[in-house]
Amino acid sequence: MIHPKTTLRFIDEQVGYGVFATEAIPKGSIVYVKDSLELVVSPTDYLLHTAEMRDVIEKYSYIDEHGNRIISWDFAKYVNHCCNCNTISTGYGFEIAIRDIAAGEQITDEYGIFNLDQPMPVCCGATDCRGTIFPDDFERYYQVWDEKIQAAMQHLFQVEQPLLPFVDEATRREVDLFFEQPERYKSVYSLKYNGAAQLNGTALKRAS
Repeated sequence: MIHPKTTLRFIDEQVGYGVFATEAIPKGSIVYVKDSLELVVSPTDYLLHTAEMRDVIEKYSYIDEHGNRIISWDFAKYVNHCCNCNTISTGYGFEIAIRDIAAGEQITDEYGIFNLDQPMPVCCGATDCRGTIFPDDFERYYQVWDEKIQAAMQHLFQVEQPLLPFVDEATRREVDLFFEQPERYKSVYSLKYNGAAQLNGTALKRAS
């Protein structure tokens, strides 16, 4: 589920659609939560789909730490990547604003956390654009991502959180534990799916 103060807009023929803030969203706001309506496509289910359907699934999903492909039921699936993103996934399963987002600003994310099984060319327009997102970006950048997440989480209880009721109880306990014992922080690295490469190899064999 995407933050309620957002809307879907068409950008251009090359990019397609994007998600934009309709009002200011402050740093520390939960911007996305995987709720009970999200579509979960298991590795086996994915392989049973036709090539055409797999293309659609690949376009609109991300791979979680269990190897499942998650497709949002709302327009959260249209959030675009930016190498200088303003939101990011956390080890707690939700995405958080890592800086203040102005009204009218595009909501952007870090696709390097989405367990890519092959390189993805990007041209996000950021001055530090990496050009290509690689499957091993998790290893390269997770510590940098963790620093941004921990800084943003310090604001978690200081801002309005319309999505907090959709965060499950177990996750809320983990968040409380972080504030009680900061050394118990749950790294974004916990979202890494170690079987991503094997999964892609199996899919290619089945498709051939």
